[in-house]
Amino acid sequence: MPLFLLLMGGGLFFLVYSGFVPFRYYGKALEVLGRKDDTGAGQISSFEALTSAIASTVGMGSISGVAIALSMGGAGAIFWMWVSAVVGMATKFFEGTLAVMYKGRDSSGEVQGGTMYMITQGLGRRWKPMAVFFSLFGLVGTLSLMQANQLAEAVTTIFIEEDSTMFRVLVGIVICVLVSVVILGGIVRISKVASRLVPAMVSAYFLLVGYIIITNLSVVPAVFAQIFSEAFTFSAGIGGLAGSAMIIGARRAIFVNEAGVGTASMMHGASKNSEPIREGLVAMIGPSIDSGLVCTLTALAILIGGYNATDVKGIQIALQSFQNSIPILGHYLLMVMVVVFAFSTMFTYSYYGAKCTNFLFGARAIKYYNYFYLLMLIVGAVMPLRVMIGIVDSAFALMAIPSMVTLLLLAPKVKKAAKVYFGR
Repeated sequence: MPLFLLLMGGGLFFLVYSGFVPFRYYGKALEVLGRKDDTGAGQISSFEALTSAIASTVGMGSISGVAIALSMGGAGAIFWMWVSAVVGMATKFFEGTLAVMYKGRDSSGEVQGGTMYMITQGLGRRWKPMAVFFSLFGLVGTLSLMQANQLAEAVTTIFIEEDSTMFRVLVGIVICVLVSVVILGGIVRISKVASRLVPAMVSAYFLLVGYIIITNLSVVPAVFAQIFSEAFTFSAGIGGLAGSAMIIGARRAIFVNEAGVGTASMMHGASKNSEPIREGLVAMIGPSIDSGLVCTLTALAILIGGYNATDVKGIQIALQSFQNSIPILGHYLLMVMVVVFAFSTMFTYSYYGAKCTNFLFGARAIKYYNYFYLLMLIVGAVMPLRVMIGIVDSAFALMAIPSMVTLLLLAPKVKKAAKVYFGR
């Protein structure tokens, strides 16, 4: 509940305080996305920053995260994922702007951006303990435990149909080797892969789910009716609100779009964009794609195909639903999407963790972190799902506290810059 109030309430504040920028300037955001600006300090372009940030959010959370939300909170959880997408766009606008507005230098003299630098450069050095707090939990939250776990779950379900720890370990080792090829090349290689991978995978997923919708068009109105009718249902008992569709939908959406968590600011902080507000506009596109478009596609496919969940099963629910809608091929086609989505996130998350390591221990420590990150992919592959969800949600919650406090304190700076930019 505190996290819900902080992120959803804070996002609502940003939406109103910005003058409803996501609604008024979404077209402008799409326009400036393709504008090339290499005059600022950074390592990648704004487009590469956005696609890399989306690569981290349009991942397993967009498939297994939606399935988990449906199994825990029912169809109504999807409505609150939509609400989170809207307020998340406003939050990302402030994140992207401040990430470019306040940059710092690491131990090697390289210009860096992200929540930790927004804190030290924007709020002052006396706030550094809060930056350290953010970075410590950032190391945990960005270990890709969810991605490795659910990818191993999917492969196990498809190929051997029964759980096997040894098989999961083997899958984890394969994941580790494949991810190492990209992440050991640093942010430039990660961004190049993401900028090509993201548009292709979102388009392919749209076509796959589009086929399911078109072939089951008669039940689509009933699916939307179910989402809206269950949006305000609460579980019985004292903990009813905490277990409601509202809280569960918001929790999973936060994991998907990461608005206010602070991860996206690390990627947008690497942009060469010299105009902070323009980077903010680019950043706000993200939630409309991940927790808006892609999560809706997943929810529709699962609700159309039907699912049977008595416990938190994640990716198994999605595989079952796709198989129901597309006999024989359904779960194999989704498996391809799962592999691509999971790897795209693991590539980007490694950069986030490396950035936190850089801030805490210096640039030389990054290579050691990368090895640790790769090892944890194997650990994540065999970790129980419920335990993994608890670890990741807790880490994201603890990252969100310093991130949102920083955004709220520095919001007037964004407001002032936006007035000048839009006036110009």
